[in-house]
Amino acid sequence: MTITKLLVANRGEIAARIFRTCREIGIETVAVFSEADRAAKHVREADEAVCIGPAPAPESYLRGDAIIAAAKDTGADAIHPGYGFLSENAAFAEAVVAAGLIWVGPPAAAIRAMGPKDEAKRLAEEAGVPVLPGYRGEAQDIGTLKKAAAKIGYPLLIKAVAGGGGRGIRQVSKEAELEAELVSAVREAESAFGDGRVMLEKLVQQPRHIEVQVFGDAHGNVVHLFERDCSLQRRRQKVLEEAPAPDMPEDVRKAMTEASVKLARAVGYQGAGTVEFIVDGSRPLALDTFWFLEMNTRLQVEHPVTEMVTGQDLVEWQLIVASGGTLPLAQDEIELNGHAIEARICAEDPAEGFRPGAGVILEFGLLEEPDGEIIRWDTGFETGDRVPSNYDSMIAKLIVYGEDREEALERLTDTLAHTQLAGVPSNAGFLRRCALSEEFQTGTHHVNWIGENMDALTAVPPEHLEASLNAVASLVLDEAPGLSPWSIRDGFRLNAAPRRTVILAADGEAEMVEAGIPMPEDVPFPLVTDLSPRRYAVTCGGDTFLVTIPEYSADADAALGGNAVKAPMPGKVLTLTAKAGDAVTRGDTLAVLEAMKMEHALAAPRDGVIEAVHAAAGQQVAEGDLLVSLVEE
Repeated sequence: MTITKLLVANRGEIAARIFRTCREIGIETVAVFSEADRAAKHVREADEAVCIGPAPAPESYLRGDAIIAAAKDTGADAIHPGYGFLSENAAFAEAVVAAGLIWVGPPAAAIRAMGPKDEAKRLAEEAGVPVLPGYRGEAQDIGTLKKAAAKIGYPLLIKAVAGGGGRGIRQVSKEAELEAELVSAVREAESAFGDGRVMLEKLVQQPRHIEVQVFGDAHGNVVHLFERDCSLQRRRQKVLEEAPAPDMPEDVRKAMTEASVKLARAVGYQGAGTVEFIVDGSRPLALDTFWFLEMNTRLQVEHPVTEMVTGQDLVEWQLIVASGGTLPLAQDEIELNGHAIEARICAEDPAEGFRPGAGVILEFGLLEEPDGEIIRWDTGFETGDRVPSNYDSMIAKLIVYGEDREEALERLTDTLAHTQLAGVPSNAGFLRRCALSEEFQTGTHHVNWIGENMDALTAVPPEHLEASLNAVASLVLDEAPGLSPWSIRDGFRLNAAPRRTVILAADGEAEMVEAGIPMPEDVPFPLVTDLSPRRYAVTCGGDTFLVTIPEYSADADAALGGNAVKAPMPGKVLTLTAKAGDAVTRGDTLAVLEAMKMEHALAAPRDGVIEAVHAAAGQQVAEGDLLVSLVEE
């Protein structure tokens, strides 16, 4: 079998990343896209592209029949699922093969074996892999579960059998909490996975999350490509990942990787997979401190850190294996060199409870461009692209390499300090604060650490805003045209010292700013991008601010209420009570927006007449989208 044209059944950065390897090895590419992604980066980078449905994922990226039809129509001979969506759907894998196409992934049988968490742990036990004490039985009545919980001991975790992504998990500290938490976990599991079965597991109080990259082929060869540490998590979603794991003793690495290979062999694994372990982080890594958690039967989001420390292209390995080839290297030929860390850049606002954002990216850039060897960007978006509100908020991954962990950390924090994402919210500053923390620097963080330190990590340092305003003030005051003394903006006053000040607004809040004020040494140099004559994007320490020079006629109009009703956040328009020509009074409800699981009534900003309605009920809108406009007065 030879793959000549590959369809990627995914979107965003992972689709663009797979296309990059295909270009390098001469494979033609096909992108699929929803109506929301018509102008997306991954669509632009493919040789061909096919629209497979409306914006909602169940009507597009989760439609296996439409994806297979697109492959047939374009002459693609293989399908790569990326991660998420249909990547671990055994029925889709079988449908791809039944259609005469090559499935770039593990056999459907392996996906099924590792899918249910209870079955995966049973197989792990049979393979001799250490597993935490717990209950994984078929009986799901409350009496049986209470007896099992008493035997396991508290605290414990309730986990959905069909779970993933942190869904269907509840922590129970005492028996009195068990029944209510069971009801909640079952309800969430049924909603998210269509399967309400749960299992119980002993809780590790300060857990670390370490996983091993494995690879198998159709000829019986299975290898590992060492481990990754993914312990920095928020609500069980990974935030920073690194390879290798900090302070990993060689005997523990050997035991963990051998156990992973043994499990992969037991299920006849082929392609890329990850065996995940829960680790007791309250004490140093040892042979009795790790237990099997689950196996992910796909390429992981964090695979680039493994590529950086091994020098291998895991997507190319996937394509070789799917084509029937043997693994490119034997176990003793795979080397581990240096240290790599990945940061997930998301369009979300940590200060607002990580509220996801959507809209047009006004600027996405760095002070220094990456070179691919020590700084790598895997991104699905560029300046000018629109981030839709329909999908996951991750838009890019920053991956850095160092000869050791200290060098990689320094490179990570320096790069995050000048990662500018304007137009949509960004978590870059939050990521940098995580990376600079004493716990992450020393490798003593654990899965629950972010939750225990949330306020400090999400708070934007006021000196970052001050430095950003100061940088714009200096820029504005230094741009006086010509050499005439009358054009110098130094606040000249007769018989008084010059004063270099200017009125600026940051994210809507106006204040008088004095230029040239020295900043503390630990405040990073601000990165300023001129977006328009009166508007700047400024990034300091990874925190990005939109700074404007107020225009007083516009400010006066805004004070009177303005002419526009805009979406204050991404959401779905539930109702629109206005229509063109209607007379309205200030405070009248013109639209109702559903966002953040709440309904938000949007009112008329002033008395006036509706000029136009720019949205429709049921429409998904981004933050700042114009919904209703009034006739200008």
